[in-house]
Amino acid sequence: MPVFNIQHVTRYAYDRPVRESTNEIRIYTYPTREIELLKHELLITGDPELHAFHDYWNNKVAVFNLRDPHQELTIESRLVVRTTSTGNLHMNFNTGRDSLNRDTLQNLPLLELMRADRIALQSEIVRIVGMIDQPWKSIAAMVQDCSQYIFQHFSYIKGITDIETTVDEILKLKSGVCQDFAHVMLQILRTMGIPSRYVSGYVCPNKNGMRGVGATHAWVEAWIPGHGWAGIDPTNNIWVTNEHIPLAVGRNFSDCSPVRGTFKGPAKQHMTVYVSIGYEDGQVFEEVNEVKMQPLPTAMPVEPLTEGFNAQQ
Repeated sequence: MPVFNIQHVTRYAYDRPVRESTNEIRIYTYPTREIELLKHELLITGDPELHAFHDYWNNKVAVFNLRDPHQELTIESRLVVRTTSTGNLHMNFNTGRDSLNRDTLQNLPLLELMRADRIALQSEIVRIVGMIDQPWKSIAAMVQDCSQYIFQHFSYIKGITDIETTVDEILKLKSGVCQDFAHVMLQILRTMGIPSRYVSGYVCPNKNGMRGVGATHAWVEAWIPGHGWAGIDPTNNIWVTNEHIPLAVGRNFSDCSPVRGTFKGPAKQHMTVYVSIGYEDGQVFEEVNEVKMQPLPTAMPVEPLTEGFNAQQ
């Protein structure tokens, strides 16, 4: 049962002082039987008081406020976790539509996660569904085939998308990264009527050369009758076992962003994200991302500063 040391640092730098930076963080491990939290330490600029709660999706969330002027905000999370799963998959490949219908009957959370978004290229999604959704297949088999389709037909290319990239744009590019593939898979599964949710977290080192190691990662959980929520990673085309550490779940990325917030001040900001994942043998995987900032909306004067937004990661 491997132990992982995970360091996750988000740094905002401003070109002039800002104040009243209010932030919301989702960088706690999501409660699951397969993950044992051994230690968690948070280091935040100014050592602010944290107000913690659980949101609609049962994610642990904390909010804090830095009132005094500052030109830098650093949020550092140090996690030590043990994965308790054996890594052997025990999936139910025998249950189909009838079982799913029984599970979702009058189950509002599952019904909510079956609703596909309205997109311009829904006809392309329907075309893909036509190749995957067959009456003789189990729900698990259709989920697996969906992951395989994305893995085979979409190229993993960093830097051509960001957190604002839509499913329509990803379908045109046929390229992207983990969060893009997760959003496309969610649209396909929900069009088939399969409850599914977005998961943010980390993928930990192994000897299989998986994509996304040493960085924040995203995958999908689908509801499998007779099994429950099952994670599947379309970026690597594998079912999730003991190498994925979940932080948050939700309908899409916006429900799971590790950090987001606002501040007062007419400053320009620069955001850097560093993630390091250390394995028991001492091997460390790390990645630094210079996050592309979205243009700030035109702001109204506020006493007399203006109001900006800390970018999401």
